[in-house]
Amino acid sequence: MKFPHGRLLTNSTLINFVRPQSFSRRQITRPNSPWQGYAAVSTGPETRILSRTRNIGIIAHIDAGKTTTTERMLYYSGHTRRIGDVDEGSTVTDFLPAERARGITIQSAAITFEWPPTNAVPNASADGDTGSQPRSRYSHTLNLIDTPGHADFTFEVRRSLRILDGAVCILDGVAGVEAQTEQVWAQAGEWQIPRIAYINKLDRDGAAFGRTVREIGSRLGGWPAVCQIPWFEGGKGRFTGVVDVISLEGLLYDYGGDGKQIQRFGLSNLDEQHPDLAQELRRARTALIELLSEHDDQLVEAFFEAEADHLKVAPAQIWASLRRCLLAPHSNVIPVFAGASFRNIGVQPLLDAVNKLLPSPEERPDPEISLGSTSGGLSQLIKGDLSITRESAKSKKKASEISPIVAGKTLQGCALAFKVVNDPRKGMLVYIRVYSGTIERNALLFNTNLQNSERATTLLRMYANDSVPVSSLQAGEIGVIAGSKFARTGDTLISFVGNRATPPEPLQKLQLRPIKVPPPVFFAAIEPNSLREEKDMHDKLGLLLREDPSLHVSQDEDTGQTQISGMGELHLEIAQDRLVNDLKAKARMGKIAIGYRETLSDPSSAITKIFDGERAATKGKAGCTATVAALQPEHDGTFSDVEDAFIREHDGNVVIIETPTLDQRGRPLDSDTPGLPPHLQLPEVQSAYLNGALAALSRGPSWSYPIRNTKVILTLRTDEHVFGSDTTYPSLTAAARLATVAAFKDATKGSPCSLMEPVMNVDINVDEESLGNIISDISSGRGGHIVSLGDHEEEEAHADNVARKVDVSKIYAPKDPFESGSSLSGEDHSRANFQRTVKAKVPLKEMVGYLKHLRSMTGGRGTFVMSVDRFEKVTGPREKALIAELRGDA
Repeated sequence: MKFPHGRLLTNSTLINFVRPQSFSRRQITRPNSPWQGYAAVSTGPETRILSRTRNIGIIAHIDAGKTTTTERMLYYSGHTRRIGDVDEGSTVTDFLPAERARGITIQSAAITFEWPPTNAVPNASADGDTGSQPRSRYSHTLNLIDTPGHADFTFEVRRSLRILDGAVCILDGVAGVEAQTEQVWAQAGEWQIPRIAYINKLDRDGAAFGRTVREIGSRLGGWPAVCQIPWFEGGKGRFTGVVDVISLEGLLYDYGGDGKQIQRFGLSNLDEQHPDLAQELRRARTALIELLSEHDDQLVEAFFEAEADHLKVAPAQIWASLRRCLLAPHSNVIPVFAGASFRNIGVQPLLDAVNKLLPSPEERPDPEISLGSTSGGLSQLIKGDLSITRESAKSKKKASEISPIVAGKTLQGCALAFKVVNDPRKGMLVYIRVYSGTIERNALLFNTNLQNSERATTLLRMYANDSVPVSSLQAGEIGVIAGSKFARTGDTLISFVGNRATPPEPLQKLQLRPIKVPPPVFFAAIEPNSLREEKDMHDKLGLLLREDPSLHVSQDEDTGQTQISGMGELHLEIAQDRLVNDLKAKARMGKIAIGYRETLSDPSSAITKIFDGERAATKGKAGCTATVAALQPEHDGTFSDVEDAFIREHDGNVVIIETPTLDQRGRPLDSDTPGLPPHLQLPEVQSAYLNGALAALSRGPSWSYPIRNTKVILTLRTDEHVFGSDTTYPSLTAAARLATVAAFKDATKGSPCSLMEPVMNVDINVDEESLGNIISDISSGRGGHIVSLGDHEEEEAHADNVARKVDVSKIYAPKDPFESGSSLSGEDHSRANFQRTVKAKVPLKEMVGYLKHLRSMTGGRGTFVMSVDRFEKVTGPREKALIAELRGDA
């Protein structure tokens, strides 16, 4: 056996695998399943061992079986008495009425359970062993998130991935790796989340485990480590179990049962009764050892200690090697498991693999934080290893004074709000992940994003739609703050020593890495049924926006019309359903349309406006000078010509706020120039100007669409724009809006704004026979651009943001029931899959209603997924046609 040179892994934390006793052969080898007959279980001790905590997510393409698998996990763990069914609308995790009516997951659901179950004793086995030793000694706490699969709810997946430590990617054994599978896999890679693969639905006609394994390599950019192979009756019959490559044994399930009756077959039994399966198991074990040896030197040593016999390497050493490979930085080893969740096959071994392979919160990278311009890791801050550059009081230039930040004795807890839900019974629920310290009940929490404080009067641990009160949440745990009035998705919440309402500097600026919100591409007008219902509608819209920040609500100050924007047609339909049926708002939504953007052709001159009037029931006076111009295509986010300015990017625009008469702390630079009056602080003044600019950007001067790709420079001079005590924050916002709007009108005197349209990244999966028609339709009929054509064996995969190619001919995959020839993959399988993937960039307008057209062209077999790539100017005949349509001439 020849091993390529491996990489030596020395990080001792990677060897902290679960002891083999927790997954001993005895527990899974008896005719009576060890998972059979557990009574109702407790929720586990209040104080949890962090090394046995798993914050995991279920990610997949829509309809791959995420919720079905989750329901089985809850059943086998003892959390539920019966198995929930998606078709019946009886699932625990899909509890919203819209989810149960449509049979899809819309909101990510969080649930906590123990595996193996705590305080549970298996039923007596055949040989009379009562199994009286409780298994809670090795139990793990699983905080599980079931995420949506539909592309319209991409943000829901993103905010769940933000707080996960590991993930199970479920693949449809019939469809293989689908387009949305690639997207969520890549999104998980952005956060460096270790993932294992579970090939589901192997009971379906056309299921192909071997083909899907090869697609994992070719499309997800990793080396599949086959840990189980499917067991089909007679080799080509129905799917009845899985064969464990690590423990060298088969698990035969009672077909049609609840998954608790399992027979075990050791290798010798398989040799006698199922020789072909036994031979395949030997090949699989050889391939697994060979693969791991290429990535883990420690397994090479174990192999030679086992007399260079692939079958003699101890299972515990294989599990340890898999874990080291999986948790290594930029790992491209993907453990693969098999099952059919609907038939209750393979779920318990998958749960064991979660415990054994996926990391605890202690083993994850240090969370990224920022404190103003200073960035680093959260543990660095706590240990005092971060330093901050402090400004000199005598100059507006950067100072050379560098001071260490001491926060270890002040910061008691740090958490991220990753989800907000309005519950009709419990009120507003804010889901948090605690990253440091402890969040105690009744603790005063400071929101570093909103710069306000509120108490965590009630802490909960969630079990989908049910909850249990707890006294505290520890680092690494996921829980809920009930009754929060302000916190939004993406906000950082901290608790600190002392009784003050605000923490000491610089903790006021401490922020965990935020969740990126994609731009909306569809919008619809929304209006109340009567003027009397208008305030209630806006209040309910505010609740909806706290729940889902990927929704946007804007109001035209001239016409008074309210518009709601979102990621897709289904997204807005669900938002309307939530608003009207769940939140009981008396409102109606207009026709859903594409959200175009406007962009400038010419720059403006400097325009100064003075606001003198009433805003927010307060009279005030303030001024502002504004200039606007289009961002250049080569813009990289830096502005070398701007010094010591406040810069913010928003929806493809840049707002720059200059204060030439003030230093960075708001003090006058010249004794002859007035400073800010005592009631005004520079950060709040900048925020007020920013809000005014964003209000102006929300409605363009030519077509009333939001403005994009534009630079706005606002200038505040205290000697010209500030009028003592008459200047208020609302008046500053109004002045900034007036000046920006006037600058836009000045810039469009010569020529109107150009229209920009959303251009989508589109992945279309079709068979070889339909490929030509699809290419012609996209490139000719829909104005799209073909980026690449590939089959599942040739395509470049993107994982962890690194483009990789895996030699599919070197991937081991067992023979599928309908295949002939050797199971060891080689050139015979290089063209095994004739599905093709068309990657294209297409204007969103041309993709509306595309699914029906695609199914017509492919006989119902084609699928596609799309996401926003960029906004692009509409030119030529398409621009003329669009303008005519908007004017009503079409």
